[in-house]
Order: sequence, then structure tokens, then C-alpha cells
Amino acid sequence: MKNRILIAEDEPRLLEVLCDYMISRGDIPFPAENGEKALALSREQEFDGVLLDVMMPMLDGLSVCRALRQRSSVPIIFLTALSEEEDKLLGYELGADDYVTKPFSMAVLYAKLTALINRSRGNLLSGDRLCAGDITLVLSTRKVFLSEVEVNLTPKEYALLHCLMQNRNIVLSREQLLRKCWGYDYEGDIRAVDTHIKRLREKLGASGEMIRTVIKAGYKLEV
Repeated sequence: MKNRILIAEDEPRLLEVLCDYMISRGDIPFPAENGEKALALSREQEFDGVLLDVMMPMLDGLSVCRALRQRSSVPIIFLTALSEEEDKLLGYELGADDYVTKPFSMAVLYAKLTALINRSRGNLLSGDRLCAGDITLVLSTRKVFLSEVEVNLTPKEYALLHCLMQNRNIVLSREQLLRKCWGYDYEGDIRAVDTHIKRLREKLGASGEMIRTVIKAGYKLEV
């Protein structure tokens, strides 16, 4: 299946290289040289993944991410020259799934993107479910319901909830959650877990209280 990838990057040469690489892998790139065009494209059609430069003219990547997350859980990877911890944490707070710092390997970037896309689609048989209290995960469609009302989660939030529900009443360290939900090649800060857990709790409302913080140990879903 060809992936439809929105690529927002204001450096013309890098944008061209990214598009050429996606085409060489059999995917369909949709280039945008600024944030406003990226948002316009996102309103016209659905995408399987988004590569988003942080520093862009007219509308920066953080603003685009915030707008996308209001209506979509599409996987988003930030492309950035910024390496400061605070910048990355802000990106995760807004709903980004991963960061790749320039200069980067095209192969590594593509591997991260396709892994996120595959996780967001899911690959389990229809009818498979996980339940805990009022929370239901429909694994075949990667949808989450809270008392039969669908909850819109980002791929990372879904991955964390899935992992916690699979290991209910078991304490999982931040390192374990990073390995399971971000992958072994994750290079970011371990506090990304805390940021995503906070957002997950907020979206789950009262049911989010089942996600317990275990001091100096990690998190568990207590049922």
C-alpha cells in the first residue's frame, strides 16, 4: 500500500530530496514549502504520515501540529535543527510522535515514519478488544472508546494505553515504555513518557485515574 505523506519543509533542496526519497520507496509525497500550505493540504485530504519542519515562514511547525491534532491522530515527526530539551518537550506536548534532528539519515527517518504508520493502522483481526473499566480498545481499528464514546488519541498515546492495558496492574518503568512505544532507536528525553501520560490522562477524564504513578518506578494501569 502506498503511503500518502505530507512533507512541510521550507528548504527547497531538502524538500526535493525528501520527496524523491519517498517516491523511490513507493510512497506519494505532498510537498508544502510553508506551514499555511501544509494546513491547506491537510484540509483537502487525508494523509498517512506527516513530516513537519519546526521553523517555517508564515506559520511554524508547532502551530501546524497544534491545528492538526485538533482533528487528526495522523503520525507526526518533527524535522528540526533544534536540539534543546525544552523545544522537544513542547513538541510532544502539542502531540508530535517523534523528533529527527538535522542532519539526519533518510533511511532512519523513513524507518521511524513507516513504523509509526504501521502502528497507527494496526494489524490485528477484527473483533479483538481490550477492556479496562470504561475504556475499550478495538485493536483491529486502533480506536479507543470511553463508555461507548470514541476518544481521539495520537499514535503514541494509543501505544502507551495499549501497553498499559496489556500489562494491567504491573508497574512499567519509563525505560520499558520508551522501548515498547518509541522503539530501541529513540534518542529523545525520557520525560517524553511523562508528557504523553499527562495528555492521555486528560483525554480519558475520570478513567485516566486508573493510570497510577508509582514513585521512582514508573506507571501502571490499576484495575
